[in-house]
Amino acid sequence: MKYIAVLLSACISVAFISFKNNRSVSMNIENDLPASNPFSRASTLPFQAPPFDKIKNEDYEPALREGIKQQLNEIKTIADNAAALTFENTLVALEKSGALLRRVNNAFNAVTGANTNDTLQQLQETIAPELSAVHDEIYLNDQLFKRVETIYNNRTNLKLDKESNRLVEYYYQQFVLAGAKLSAADKEQMKKLNAEEATLTAKFINQLVNAAKAGALHVEDAAALTGLSQPDKEAFAQDAAAKNRNGWLIPLQNTTQQPVLQSLSNRNTREQLFNASWIRAERSDSNDTRAGIIRIAAIRAQKAKLMGFENYAAWKLQDQMAQTPQAVNKFLNALVPAVTGKAKQEAADIQALIDAQNGGIQLQPYDWEFYAEQVRKAKYDLDESEIKPYFELNTVLEKGVFYAANQLYGLTFKERHDIPIYQPDVRVFEVFDKDGTSLALFYCDYFKRDNKSGGAWMSNLVDQSFLLKTKPVIYNVCNFTKPAPGQPALISFDDVTTMFHEFGHALHGMFAHQNYPSLSGTNVARDYVEFPSQFNEHWALDAKVLNNYALHYKTGQPIPPQLVDKIKRASSFNQGYALTEAIAAAALDMQWHTLPAGTAITNADAFEKNALHVTGLDLPQVPPRYRSSYFLHIWGNGYAAGYYAYQWTKMLEEDAYSWFTENGGLTRANGQRFRDMILSRGNTEDYNKMFKDFRGHEPDIKAMEKALGLPVN
Repeated sequence: MKYIAVLLSACISVAFISFKNNRSVSMNIENDLPASNPFSRASTLPFQAPPFDKIKNEDYEPALREGIKQQLNEIKTIADNAAALTFENTLVALEKSGALLRRVNNAFNAVTGANTNDTLQQLQETIAPELSAVHDEIYLNDQLFKRVETIYNNRTNLKLDKESNRLVEYYYQQFVLAGAKLSAADKEQMKKLNAEEATLTAKFINQLVNAAKAGALHVEDAAALTGLSQPDKEAFAQDAAAKNRNGWLIPLQNTTQQPVLQSLSNRNTREQLFNASWIRAERSDSNDTRAGIIRIAAIRAQKAKLMGFENYAAWKLQDQMAQTPQAVNKFLNALVPAVTGKAKQEAADIQALIDAQNGGIQLQPYDWEFYAEQVRKAKYDLDESEIKPYFELNTVLEKGVFYAANQLYGLTFKERHDIPIYQPDVRVFEVFDKDGTSLALFYCDYFKRDNKSGGAWMSNLVDQSFLLKTKPVIYNVCNFTKPAPGQPALISFDDVTTMFHEFGHALHGMFAHQNYPSLSGTNVARDYVEFPSQFNEHWALDAKVLNNYALHYKTGQPIPPQLVDKIKRASSFNQGYALTEAIAAAALDMQWHTLPAGTAITNADAFEKNALHVTGLDLPQVPPRYRSSYFLHIWGNGYAAGYYAYQWTKMLEEDAYSWFTENGGLTRANGQRFRDMILSRGNTEDYNKMFKDFRGHEPDIKAMEKALGLPVN
């Protein structure tokens, strides 16, 4: 996921997200930060990477507040400028504004997402409404909007280059979408609602981190862990010991289903773990999120009404590829019959296996992964424990993820140990382009921690911009189980795919080639940003790439062809379940965000149950990938009314990959074409045009249906 920052970046509130659009160089604003604060000046490290070795908890708040002050002063200077109005003294000046705030916020977002603590969590909630107010001061500023509107209305006479013209259109749309045309009274109401939403969003993010931490399943009976691998048990014992507890502690991943459910043969433990995940944020304690999400949904509906829209989705989808909730629902509804039908057949196959074993039980959600794994073994003779030894994390990274990037784009990587990091598990690589020039820095942080948000994501510590003379500094974060000391980090093929996915986002950021930071790299629509990341997953199973990285961690022998064949044959296995849980989450998102203002929701669980029923996605054995109460994407990471994007971009990337298969597959020439036409373009032109220019036709769902084993229309 790209937290829109998401994605896109990790765990960023709505207020934080807004500053992805306001990068800058200094405008000679007085800096009242003491020189001892590491943020008081631009970093002197390579690529202006944050000096994490010097940054302390107490440095963030004064730097954020000084950054806010400077940003407000810069905005006033631009709005009040008495000189003749120009593109440069308005829009270029906006792009250059907020240097300090950008610098602090990027680092703050990274650590609060991946390595937070009580102090930072408190600051996150305190500062959120203040950051929201700065956003409003920009986009609800009458004087500033008049300048932007004047430039927009006269853009055809300005003879701007293509990217500059796009910037004019972009800013005008952002101002209008934010409420620049509202009355003065409505603007004040919008500001109040924005501030409240920002506070609630920051609180939700912190509640969720704490809920996952508190929800970890503590086990003291070894028999309860029957079926788990020895490395997993050692890792869970280490987690328990770190908390001064006996036995084992199984941490919660971000999703509803938990990875170890496929191995646990003790049904009682499976049920306990599933329930720990299911109600993690519904324990009627300080981490219960239900009241908060009801209020966030109501605020969003109120804001949409202020803007003259029927609901939040109608308001917010205007700058996306889909554009309307009707288009989204039509797309999702077209998939529902096929995917739920496939899930029901899978459930019947699993129940038949249970009955054949005289199990005497009816399939429940916490049984699915365990028995599905057995069905997979029976149908495809594929055992996850058989393939894991070929996927050692570091080998996957360097000989898989990096190797594919080299073969496609000519990139090379060199690990650096002189760049400060925010946590010891983090690694840093310098990325070199095909001609040997230094292109980017790449940080990777793969292991789960209690103080890390769930899921996986990419974001920037420094954004690419020729205007600002900055190159990209990018990070990937995941939540893989950390092995016990001395043990290899063996990961599942799903984890391998996640690494390729997040690095696809990283490539999108690394290849950014824009003047203006607002249009740079991954600063694109939600239903476009997942296209490069999902596309990059394909190289995990490419024969040339796979043979280079899938090496047995003990012997160094490549993965046998028969195992590769099994993985490929099983690639469409359980897709009914996987798609149904994902589409159910997308439907939940749309149901929450198509509520008219004033709708009285008093019970989040009842709303969720009804939402799944009316969309035909209430399969008892297939819960949504994320419940409303822990749906981080939509309440905390900028994917509100946008979770459908994963399926929408699945359509794009499968269609794009079919072009590769028709034209020679993994080659440097093909990679360069994809880089030139997709990965390096940022938000510099219409997304539909960009895709059509590459593929040769409008997006076609047939390749997606074929890849997922669905009936092809």
